[in-house]
Amino acid sequence: MTNARSRTICWTPIWNKAREGVGLEHLLLTEHAADSVVLAFDEQHDPFRLTYRLTWDESWRLRDANMVVTTDRFTRSMTLKTDGRGHWRDGDGRAITELDGCIDIDIWPTPFTNSFPIRREPMAVGERRQFHVAWVYAPELTVHPQPQAYTRLADRLYLFENLDGSGFRAELPTDEDGIVLDYPELFRRVKET
Repeated sequence: MTNARSRTICWTPIWNKAREGVGLEHLLLTEHAADSVVLAFDEQHDPFRLTYRLTWDESWRLRDANMVVTTDRFTRSMTLKTDGRGHWRDGDGRAITELDGCIDIDIWPTPFTNSFPIRREPMAVGERRQFHVAWVYAPELTVHPQPQAYTRLADRLYLFENLDGSGFRAELPTDEDGIVLDYPELFRRVKET
């Protein structure tokens, strides 16, 4: 990272055209940890708050993920721990064999977690790599394995492909630290310090 001490990054969600720009992610990023609060609306247009704390090692291999979702109907939490080599456990230490082989995490709704494969696996321009990630969906806080691919199109531009059969693709510009700037049709960065 440019500043090894800390950065503050904010994105606004733009996926819900009826509520475009309503909501915010406020991320505090340090060398090996991220603390974030996401305020957003789900598909039924109900507001929710997602807080997450992630820690990783010097190679951007995730170690811990702690998430809490709060709505007017419920509060849910999830803790995931990984050895960084594709083995996962829940907060009680039970193995989650369904996630075997997943190295990275991808949390909806945040663009930050797209930076894990980009940072962990530097690629040459034109190179494409496939990844298996633990995909967490909020506000339900479900998790399952998901295949994805990244292709480095330019120095700071990556093509993201969801390989789950949906055909979803997006070009992701990044900053000098490999952190996503804007996610077309989904998120726009609005603040950084």
